[in-house]
Amino acid sequence: MKYIWISIFWIVLLWSGVYPKDQFTWFLEVAPALLGGIILATTYNKFRLTPLLYALILVHCVVLMIGGHYTYAEVPFFDGLFGADRNNYDKVGHFFQGFVPALIVREILVRKKVVSGRAWLNLFIVSISLAFSAFYELIEWWVALSTGEDAEAFLGTQGYVWDTQSDMALALIGAVTSTFILSKSHDVQLSKFNKRLVATR
Repeated sequence: MKYIWISIFWIVLLWSGVYPKDQFTWFLEVAPALLGGIILATTYNKFRLTPLLYALILVHCVVLMIGGHYTYAEVPFFDGLFGADRNNYDKVGHFFQGFVPALIVREILVRKKVVSGRAWLNLFIVSISLAFSAFYELIEWWVALSTGEDAEAFLGTQGYVWDTQSDMALALIGAVTSTFILSKSHDVQLSKFNKRLVATR
């Protein structure tokens, strides 16, 4: 599992870095994936995650790398998706920006026993995921101010005046969806994971 994960990560990363549409945009888009990979590598022995979460993180990394290769405004097959007058790959990316971090937050909160009660747990998961999305929008704003026109492809607004708000809305939908459709599967894996940890002590 570990070596398959690493292989897919590096294969897609190398592919995305070969003649990307815009080198600067590629770096900006894949930087979170690279940072995530470093964090996972350094915490693997100290705080190993569930297989479900590792798989979803990999999918999210692949989404970022594809967006970096083409730029979010020019990914094939996403022009006019759902009848829109724009390339909607950016919205797919922001959906995953809520979907995957929600499970990361859930795993940390459950394993560290930070919150009691499922309702409070779900509220914290969605709230933290939405806060993360808002923080990422601030990063995009800072990059735009710092680099000017060079950041246009990174922002992927495509002239849409409500781009920031819709990005956060998609992240919110992603977080809520993840929380409600993956909680049971995640709990099963967490239970098996905890038993394995106890057995190895």
